[in-house]
Order: sequence, then structure tokens, then C-alpha cells
Amino acid sequence: MFISNAYAAAPGGAMGGLMQFVPIILMFVVLYFLMIRPQMKRQKEHKAMVEAVTRGDEVVTSGGILGKVNKVSDVYLSIEVQDGTEIIIQKSAVTTLLPKGTIKSL
Repeated sequence: MFISNAYAAAPGGAMGGLMQFVPIILMFVVLYFLMIRPQMKRQKEHKAMVEAVTRGDEVVTSGGILGKVNKVSDVYLSIEVQDGTEIIIQKSAVTTLLPKGTIKSL
């Protein structure tokens, strides 16, 4: 009278538990292809660009400084920002390689 009837669970309980994780797995796959993979590609391209910097290249730094590369070492670059004015920066601070002849005032 006060006790309700107990019924057996539907068959296939293990498969139903696995199906609960499918949306989470799909979200991680979408996250990988929309966010992680493009970021890794950009990092790879930036590293290749920084490794390709040579003397005479014109660059833009992350701080917005434009200059012509005078010296290249393993970690640092010496760039001329004005006639007779050189600064030393880290290679990783280079954001863009400009076409030759872009900076006319140097």
C-alpha cells in the first residue's frame, strides 16, 4: 500500500552511459579544430619567419618599432631605427618582415 512497485532497468545500460559522453567528446574535437590547431599553425609560421631574418631585412617589432636589421645572433637582433641609432631586441619580438625598400628614411 505505501510501498511503490520496483521495475527493472531498461536493457543496454552500458551503451547508454557511453552515449552521455559523446557530446563532450564532440565539443573537444570542435575546440581542437577551431582554436588549438590554428594557434599551433600561427606559432609554427612565426618561428619560421623569425629564423629566416637576415641582415638587411626590414622588420616591425611587437612594440610597433620599424627598423633595418644590422646584426643577427641566436636570440637577439640589432636593428637600426634611425641613422646612427641602433637598438637590440629579442628575435621573438619581430612580428612582421617588410618588403625591401619599405623604410626609405634609413
